[in-house]
Amino acid sequence: MEQDVLVKNLEKKGFTPHVFSTKEAAADYLVQTIHDTLVGIGGSVTVDQLDVYDRLCQSNEVLWHWKRQDIDVRPRASVAETYLCSANAVSQTGEIVNIDGGGNRVAATLFGPERVFLVIGKNKIEPTLEKAVWRARNIAAPLNARRLGRKTPCALGEMRCYDCSSPERICAGLVVLMKKPMSVRECHVLLLDEELGF
Repeated sequence: MEQDVLVKNLEKKGFTPHVFSTKEAAADYLVQTIHDTLVGIGGSVTVDQLDVYDRLCQSNEVLWHWKRQDIDVRPRASVAETYLCSANAVSQTGEIVNIDGGGNRVAATLFGPERVFLVIGKNKIEPTLEKAVWRARNIAAPLNARRLGRKTPCALGEMRCYDCSSPERICAGLVVLMKKPMSVRECHVLLLDEELGF
């Protein structure tokens, strides 16, 4: 990974990049940085792999629909002061790409929370925006559809986007953060030198 180039390009676009060699170091940073606040977490295998949920719960109210079934957490999570999720891809030129089925995860990275933390493993870094979008559609979305047991062409057949019309399709919206959204006060991008998530 040409880390210096990516970091510089993210900074030019208003993001605040952080580089970590391990997921444990990234998790420690999140726990030390996020406290005494309402935290929303979007559906993310990457965040789940950090094992950070229980630790964040010690000093915050944390809303994550993967962990809490007692209330409908998604609407509250999307307007929490702090939002934590991953991305499906990031380009070396500094654009961040996400695909979402329900829209809650991508919406919260654009508007609502004051602070957003995006955790991105090295497997999600692509040289160009075009390749980052391709990765999101042809790698991340099919793997997530398989994980969820969806009966979509990408989950059942060759791993690629079929631009299907399946009612179980999980890629309803594609969002590209070209720069830090104006309504988000801080947008932190945690780059991990490990492969995490899809």
